[in-house]
Amino acid sequence: MNTKNIQPDKISYKLLDEFSKESSVSQRALADRLGIALGLVNAYIKRLYKKGHIKIRTLPKNRIKYIITPQGFAEKTRLTYRFMHYSILYFKEIRKKIERTYEAMAKSGIKTVLLFGDGELAELCYISTRGFPLEIVGVVGKKNIRRGFFKHNVYSVQDIHNIEFDAILVSTLEEKAIKTLTDIRVNPDKVFYLEQ
Repeated sequence: MNTKNIQPDKISYKLLDEFSKESSVSQRALADRLGIALGLVNAYIKRLYKKGHIKIRTLPKNRIKYIITPQGFAEKTRLTYRFMHYSILYFKEIRKKIERTYEAMAKSGIKTVLLFGDGELAELCYISTRGFPLEIVGVVGKKNIRRGFFKHNVYSVQDIHNIEFDAILVSTLEEKAIKTLTDIRVNPDKVFYLEQ
């Protein structure tokens, strides 16, 4: 999957989206909303202006108004389509990794699985168990609530040693969470990661 231009396109898209919501927003506010440096916002605004995607109008009291041009609306539509296409390809790729991992688990004789992570990736892992002789026995996550994940308990990391399972499937991409799993000294032979 070619992700080379996704990040620059993402910033351009987000700026166009922000301008469609609020046309007289400061660059500092945009930097805060997008979580990027102020200088980077300025560079992208200049790029959008040079490409004819926005017009810039000066207002009284040193305020600036950003107006999206018809070319800018067309660009926003193109970028929306591109991100939707990318998301679908990403979903398919992740789904294949989950299925390959489940096949390896089933071949190893694993029957019960504890998901380590409670976000969107864990939801995909849960949904993907259909057709496999595997049972999700719980989820380890931040929420730590009973019956909160597809009617499964969400446990804290400290509860892992009190849960019966054959294997743990790491269903998060958060490095901090993965390090936590290493710190609590779970048998590494029982831990599965999504196949790379």
